[in-house]
Amino acid sequence: VPGFRKDVVSFSAIEAGMMPAEGPSGREQFQMPTASTATNFSPGEYRQTGRNTDVAIEGQGFFEVELPDGRLGYTRDGEFGLNSSGKLVTKDGYLVMGDGGPFQVDLSNSKPLAVSASGEVSQGADVKGRFKVVNFNNPQLLQRAGGYFFGDSPDIQLEPVDKVRLKPGALEGANTSPMSEMNSLLTAMRMFETNSRLLQMQDQHLERVTRELTPTG
Repeated sequence: VPGFRKDVVSFSAIEAGMMPAEGPSGREQFQMPTASTATNFSPGEYRQTGRNTDVAIEGQGFFEVELPDGRLGYTRDGEFGLNSSGKLVTKDGYLVMGDGGPFQVDLSNSKPLAVSASGEVSQGADVKGRFKVVNFNNPQLLQRAGGYFFGDSPDIQLEPVDKVRLKPGALEGANTSPMSEMNSLLTAMRMFETNSRLLQMQDQHLERVTRELTPTG
């Protein structure tokens, strides 16, 4: 999926085990490392498509789209096209927003659309608007739904991008790939197998020590 952003899982940098008691009347507690998930917003690779309605964002920012329920969604997927009424839409049929609202193209005009590096959309000499590219003060608070993000959190603030830089006729790829994820999975499996063997060795060692120290008769 063009513009897709992968999620990464990280664990707190503590060792599992008994934690010291807090206060004079406190009790020791067994603690495990906690896991957290975050979205990796690093850019993907760009590829030229030659389609005049394909657009990629250079640097930070998201395209703004209008969903059927009236909500606004944000995406890095610039694989756009025209619907039957001449409006610029995503491949899911959602309206792409410009500074003045959705883009309306004259279907009777034979001249193709052109997109400038600054985001201006024109059809011949007729300027149709400029892409609305926005950013957020804390993108990690965005809620994901497929290839779209939503800024529904009250703690997130929308920030317009001052200098929009686009790559017309290009798409940004996902910042992950099946091959790299497969390699990561194999690495995790090897680490799990290694730790499992270590635990088995430790268990056997404790069993032997217990058996030798247990009095007989």
